[in-house]
Amino acid sequence: MTKRALISVSDKSGIVDFAKELKSLGWDIISTGGTKVALDEAGVETIAIDDVTGFPEMMDGRVKTLHPNIHGGLLARRDAESHLQAAKDNHIELIDLVVVNLYPFKETIRRPDVTYDLAVENIDIGGPSMLRSAAKNHASVTVVVDPADYAVVLGELADAGQTTYETRQRLAAKVFRHTAAYDALIAEYFTAQVGEAKPEKLTITYDLKQAMRYGENPQQDADFYQKAIPTDYSIASAKQLNGKELSFNNIRDADAAIRIIRDFKDRPTVVALKHMNPCGIGQADDIETAWDYAYEADSVSIFGGIVVLNREVDAATAEKMHPVFLEIIIAPSYSEEALAILTNKKKNLRILELPFDAQAASEVEPEYTGVVGGLLVQNQDVVAENPADWQVVTDRKPSEQEATALEFAWKAIKYVKSNGIIVTNDHMTLGVGPGQTNRVASVKIAIEQAKDRLDGAVLASDAFFPFADNIEEIAAAGIKAIIQPGGSVRDQESIDAANKHGLTMIFTGVRHFRH
Repeated sequence: MTKRALISVSDKSGIVDFAKELKSLGWDIISTGGTKVALDEAGVETIAIDDVTGFPEMMDGRVKTLHPNIHGGLLARRDAESHLQAAKDNHIELIDLVVVNLYPFKETIRRPDVTYDLAVENIDIGGPSMLRSAAKNHASVTVVVDPADYAVVLGELADAGQTTYETRQRLAAKVFRHTAAYDALIAEYFTAQVGEAKPEKLTITYDLKQAMRYGENPQQDADFYQKAIPTDYSIASAKQLNGKELSFNNIRDADAAIRIIRDFKDRPTVVALKHMNPCGIGQADDIETAWDYAYEADSVSIFGGIVVLNREVDAATAEKMHPVFLEIIIAPSYSEEALAILTNKKKNLRILELPFDAQAASEVEPEYTGVVGGLLVQNQDVVAENPADWQVVTDRKPSEQEATALEFAWKAIKYVKSNGIIVTNDHMTLGVGPGQTNRVASVKIAIEQAKDRLDGAVLASDAFFPFADNIEEIAAAGIKAIIQPGGSVRDQESIDAANKHGLTMIFTGVRHFRH
């Protein structure tokens, strides 16, 4: 009995050659719509779908393959005599191979001119139905959704006249992943359209971007996935201009770095980062000077770190960066001279280019954090803050220079691991105290790092001070201005201590825990 294949694809890459090989192996081919036209024009003889169903395509193609003559031919168990007899009684011919990929829903919703109606029309119904029927019956039916699998299928058909069960099972698993991802994308689109903020089912889908050598440690396996609808301002979408493949820890650190610099849009800024914490942030009127400040902030910790710059990297800045051992440099662009300087004798230095004008769109997507047996979902900490809303709670008011420094410090502390303390002046960080189990320890670390540079320095805390001992440490160091959220039941004790030492203290009313 001649075997039959059903071919209906939106992605037609390689399909003509595949169909010709099938025909040479003696297969009949059923086809539909644009696929049939393409095969006919290439001289590949096909059977029209309505010749199989005995029913015309209708409703603008919405109804053409949803028919017992198709699904019966796919679902009939070859090892069940009752199934085969039912097919014979109802004049249903078996279909042994399905090659289908789906309407381009993802591509459609990414179009700038997409309308709701156009998106709906590009939801495939018949395609997923055929794929699922064929995949369910993979004991007998081969189903192909990815052109990358054409060669394997043809090879096995040529060698043995049929595919192996292991291949059919593997292809069926790929089909169910494919249709699940397709439906997840549709669900995500509709959920957004109706404004459902807390859906009872979380449906998200990602595509494999990179199989990694290992994860956070060599004993951990890891892979890097990218959103099905890519975020332009993201490490997953970055253009790599030089260097080795990014590691798991590189990606985590680089992601933290590009989040930090989003908050420093107004002036040329350089952020140096190490182990998810900023080790230096510098702002100036030009990017070269901003680099100087970021480097001077902590010239030791920057070694082996990540640097992100929010302006084009010029030759002068590149000359200063080149002698420093860095893992990654990220910027919106690089001059030709700068790129030549940075890559000279540095084949491993990872240099990434990102569209900084797409930052705003990256702020609206949620954050996902895995826990054992669950997933935490939250919006990003991108709350708009206005210094005019902050409250000076002490007798002493900040000077103009201190006010500028406090704004700078408050932007920077947001990205220090809690309990987080940062000491800055009005253009660079001076000391960072990250991630201690008590806030006094973080204060001491930050002050120790900033020592001998405390003239005009201010201090920021990511959360309130639970005890006045923090204020005593700060005052003893000679720092005169503090910014913190407030909100402790002991706030008055901290205010009293600040007043005793003649300090300025501002409450923002917003905390920035970062675990």
